[in-house]
Amino acid sequence: MRQDDLSTLIGLVALADRSAFASLYKRTSSKLFSICLRILKDRTDADEALQEVYVKIWQRARLFSATSGTADVWLAAIARNQAIDIIRARKPIASELDDVPDLVDTGPDPEQAMLRKDEGRSIDLCLGELEESRANAVRQAYVEGMSYQELAQHYAVPLNTMRTWLRRSLIKLKECMER
Repeated sequence: MRQDDLSTLIGLVALADRSAFASLYKRTSSKLFSICLRILKDRTDADEALQEVYVKIWQRARLFSATSGTADVWLAAIARNQAIDIIRARKPIASELDDVPDLVDTGPDPEQAMLRKDEGRSIDLCLGELEESRANAVRQAYVEGMSYQELAQHYAVPLNTMRTWLRRSLIKLKECMER
């Protein structure tokens, strides 16, 4: 599906258009489900995560700006963050308040930071500057949720080589985004 179509659907969802929401779900649910399933590794958890993803899309559609990034990256980020939130929720809660370190996150949430940071530059352009295999590895790691080990097996390289590929690719992406 073209990015313009997804962006238009998200814009209509922001206006509370239920048919646009149904169409967006039909066109994107399988990809977002696969992201959730890859991270959570449990079909039931992935189903629940996907439901929450679409609740968030409905609630946050007005925050999406096509000039800030592509629609599929925005949708994938919501799915990935929801799946990670579910994993974090599985961890046992500290029994006493004193056991919990005082951590305060004063920055914007990752979704808002991504939308603000992009300012018309697209990460796709920067990914285009990388070698094709490196760009694909970055997408698979950070959009699809593949582990370093899975990527190393997929590309038939040693684990440390894959870590180096990703680290260097992220450095190049950061430099590109700062230009």
